[in-house]
Amino acid sequence: MVNAFVAFVRFEEKLLLLRRNKQDADFAALWDGVWGVGDTPEEVLARVSEATGIQLESLHYHGTGVDIGIDMGRNLVDVMPVLIVADTEEVTPMGRYTEAEWIDPGTLQNYNCIFSNLDMENSDTVFGELYGSVGSFLYIVKTAIGSEQRVANEMYARLHGSGSLTSLQSDIMSILHPTGMRGYLFIESSALHHVEKLIGRSGGRDPAARRGLNQTPLKNAKTVLPGAAPLGDILPYLEPKAVTSGIEVGCIVEIVTGAFKGEKARVLSVAETKEEVSMELYEQPIPMTLNMRGDHVRVVERVE
Repeated sequence: MVNAFVAFVRFEEKLLLLRRNKQDADFAALWDGVWGVGDTPEEVLARVSEATGIQLESLHYHGTGVDIGIDMGRNLVDVMPVLIVADTEEVTPMGRYTEAEWIDPGTLQNYNCIFSNLDMENSDTVFGELYGSVGSFLYIVKTAIGSEQRVANEMYARLHGSGSLTSLQSDIMSILHPTGMRGYLFIESSALHHVEKLIGRSGGRDPAARRGLNQTPLKNAKTVLPGAAPLGDILPYLEPKAVTSGIEVGCIVEIVTGAFKGEKARVLSVAETKEEVSMELYEQPIPMTLNMRGDHVRVVERVE
């Protein structure tokens, strides 16, 4: 048994991938973290610095994940994932590495990484599993429209109740429900199958894959979309926006609440500091000006 590690280097929200040279004995031209052999944080940090050119004082040992045994033909290698946080994104690949790229962890599935060329089941997902045990991915759960918050509440209840799903607490980091997103929830987790288990749909849509599994499907949680979601695509939905966002002078809006619900009006001005819009009811016999909060109207026709 050989003890080895893969160090995953993070800078802010980005993950570092290093590409091995074309003459590498095991994983020629495949993407990697930082491969090494060692047991102590000092040995790991020294190896990362050696492979990336990042100074030791700019590297911080964050922790380790669950080891995975890899059959590499000549021997069995017990690989430990390690998370390292860097203070800089300036990288100079050295030694067996010829290229470096900072990526969104949600796009990791688009890269041919080490272990993917091995003759073993699901070898193309091993690298992602290692990263998931020290990092996390964002997955999208499709729900019935209008039931997003109820589904999120039920997920939380399953995780913190008295049933067997409480075992998933360490694998489900967060449940996100952006108010502007209808029909979807974002789940931060170490792996897709944990999210499927949480909503009672392990095995996905294939009935044969679900046969024999003792699970209770979560009402209105339809499925987990395949693959991890790039964080860059998700962040715009997580950033708070003013209720007047997207409303411009001249737009035609429909009032969605109050005594004038259903009436249409033309926007005269937008006060972003007060989150109010001033508008004129133009379908009334006598023109009338109203001031309302931006979330009390919806745009039905935009300015050319």
